[in-house]
Amino acid sequence: EYEIPLIKVGDKVDVEVPAISGKVFQGTIRSIDPVLDPVTRSVRVRAVLANPDGALKPEMYVNAALRIDLGEVLVVPEEAVFATGEKNIVFVAKPGGVFEPREVGLGAKSESYYEIKSGLGEGEEVVTGGNFLIDSESRLKAALQGMEGKGGSGHKHGQ
Repeated sequence: EYEIPLIKVGDKVDVEVPAISGKVFQGTIRSIDPVLDPVTRSVRVRAVLANPDGALKPEMYVNAALRIDLGEVLVVPEEAVFATGEKNIVFVAKPGGVFEPREVGLGAKSESYYEIKSGLGEGEEVVTGGNFLIDSESRLKAALQGMEGKGGSGHKHGQ
């Protein structure tokens, strides 16, 4: 849904068909449905493709890629973003080996990068390696804090 404003009639599209390895079909977007599907939160886009040898068949599954110039935007590698379900978090590296968790607003995803709309400034360093360690450590700390609030024993009684 968030990508709909990026797509325009007349844009070029590259289509790959899993059933036909190694071939890329090129086409042009001819129409964009005016109504959003409330279940899939998507819009149907129609494209016209050249199919000179008849390889494309109705109802085939395809992967379509659009190249859209987003201009110059702030991005981070996708592995730097922790999606918690409610928030998107990055860890900003601070002096002294400290990592500050920071909520960020994400924009478009392109290749292996997310556009950052809010929460991070240009030049700030984010953690991209060792995410598993940070994630595990933060979960361990949260679990330990939860145990401290239950009488300190760490055991549940009566079950």
